[in-house]
Amino acid sequence: MSELLQEIAKKETDIDEIADRVINNPELLSEVFQGLESDTARIKYGSEKVLRLISEKEPKILYPHFDFFASLLDNENNFLKWGAIITIANLAAADSEGKFEKIFNKYFAPIPGPKLIPAGNVIGSAAKIALAKPQLTDKIANEVLKVEKAKYQTTECRNIALGHAIKLFDRFFDQITDKEPVINLVRKQLKNTRNATRKKAEKFLDKHNL
Repeated sequence: MSELLQEIAKKETDIDEIADRVINNPELLSEVFQGLESDTARIKYGSEKVLRLISEKEPKILYPHFDFFASLLDNENNFLKWGAIITIANLAAADSEGKFEKIFNKYFAPIPGPKLIPAGNVIGSAAKIALAKPQLTDKIANEVLKVEKAKYQTTECRNIALGHAIKLFDRFFDQITDKEPVINLVRKQLKNTRNATRKKAEKFLDKHNL
């Protein structure tokens, strides 16, 4: 096992520092990718966190591996799948070849349900994509609007997802061409039984003078 992976395996390791080190020494990337295949949970998940941080700080370094992260959307390991959702959104800023457009439908597929966590990760990450690729704004908004009729494990799960959606729309509301469906969704949440979601709706409408 490499020294880097041994460090990632330590309980109190500084993932942020390791990510910075790999950014400054990209030749270490191959070791981090090897860590994803480890049978040791701390190495596997620690390596995923390092890659996710790199995608946030320096997406260009990881962009050549875009297709690999796209393949993780089908991975049986939920942690890797959820991490890939966030990493792909970060890589949109470096997507000079239009790779995201090719996986658009697969990326947004979790929103209608039945599982909240992947849907929440997609909704929570979609603003980065809309800001990096403004031409996809309306298409993204239409996908996120599907949350209103989504079928998750419980009604409360849906209420949580609706709160995520309001927070998302707030980040790129000015970019949306047809704002009315978004406004309608947010207004309906003024009666949401979840207090946090109701407050997000109130804050959104107040901020945008609606």
